[in-house]
Amino acid sequence: MAEATYKRVLLKLSGEALAGEDGSGISPKVISQFAEDIKEAHDSGVQIGIVIGGGNIFRGIAASAQGMDRASSDYMGMLATCINSLALQDALEKFNVDTRVQSAIEMNAISEPYIRRKAIRHLEKGRIVIFAAGTGNPYFTTDTAAALRAMEINADVILKATKVDGIFDKDPMTNDDAVLFDQINYIDVLNKNLKVMDSTAISLCMDNKLPIRTFNLTVKGNTAKAIRGERIGTLVD
Repeated sequence: MAEATYKRVLLKLSGEALAGEDGSGISPKVISQFAEDIKEAHDSGVQIGIVIGGGNIFRGIAASAQGMDRASSDYMGMLATCINSLALQDALEKFNVDTRVQSAIEMNAISEPYIRRKAIRHLEKGRIVIFAAGTGNPYFTTDTAAALRAMEINADVILKATKVDGIFDKDPMTNDDAVLFDQINYIDVLNKNLKVMDSTAISLCMDNKLPIRTFNLTVKGNTAKAIRGERIGTLVD
């Protein structure tokens, strides 16, 4: 097994990716693959925090666009991330990985409240910590939650798992001539509107010099490679 480059990482997983080919809900096969990849990297000694989206269940911003109150729809989206967090915890524990879910909205029956120092202590003890319910506030995405939690736990990098191989100059799904960037800076991401993460998250990372690596999580083994610090996908710094 390759030696890990990072000591502590924040992995940002897409909720939509958990649905697999079904398009919605949670695919047991997909979430098991993610858990296996994460365990492989965790076994190399990397401390791992995870933020997961809820788009496979409910997207607050989409509901808001159709007339629902934005704050209410965002809170519903936060609850969706809690469902995904519990599912991922279950999948990881099936691989005998000690895991804790910490929620920004208190739900004592199913998770711990988010407490920064406690989260860091869990990581130091070798537990994976899954941060649920975003920032706990409406109008902020799980991308921003990932940037915030990464800085709070002093992560070395944010690893943004996507459905494509990294950052391209145009949408690779609709443009065969799209060019993959090996490395790009924060300002270019913002100026070119490349939609790696939302602008608030990118700005937070830029201000605090926190690098972001994007990679394709649908390729088996890629998540483990990214967590160990191997050069895959695109680096934003």
